[in-house]
Amino acid sequence: MTPHADAPFDLPSAVSAIETALSSPLPASGPTTDEGEPLTGEWTSTHGEGFLLLPLWQSETLTGVYGREWNEAEARAESHLAALTSHLDAHWGPHRTLSMRAPLLRRGSDEQFPEPFHTLSAKDCYGDLTLWGPLPPTLPSPRWAALSLNQSDGDAPLILTVLITDHPLTEPQNPAS
Repeated sequence: MTPHADAPFDLPSAVSAIETALSSPLPASGPTTDEGEPLTGEWTSTHGEGFLLLPLWQSETLTGVYGREWNEAEARAESHLAALTSHLDAHWGPHRTLSMRAPLLRRGSDEQFPEPFHTLSAKDCYGDLTLWGPLPPTLPSPRWAALSLNQSDGDAPLILTVLITDHPLTEPQNPAS
């Protein structure tokens, strides 16, 4: 699934993309690689050792959007995250939240995070992770899934992503720890 800017959020399509990603093989090794839409160059996925990161939805570009319009765009994006979270909670049980505060605080430093946090940081995906796992025993191997809502800068679109991993995620340590 490639989300196109300005396309309405479609809960069934987002759930389908997550289910497909959960059952897809994850690389056991190798470099982290970005994939893009051949015609537009839009980002479609990033995969690396033990993980897959996908965009599920993105808003319109927010250039020149301020005040009430900005608040409405942000509320709309948050409602998409809430709807998807509610749907997945109903199927997988309650989620937990994993903070991305430490990577955000270290942005621009020379410190490196392990994958998939390095890739999340490189993609400006600093939204807290809404996390489930290990997921259903019907999968060939344990998987964890995490949603996040992100924005790289004030004019960029809001983007809802899913991260699929084959190992548990734990919160990166705060630099003050």
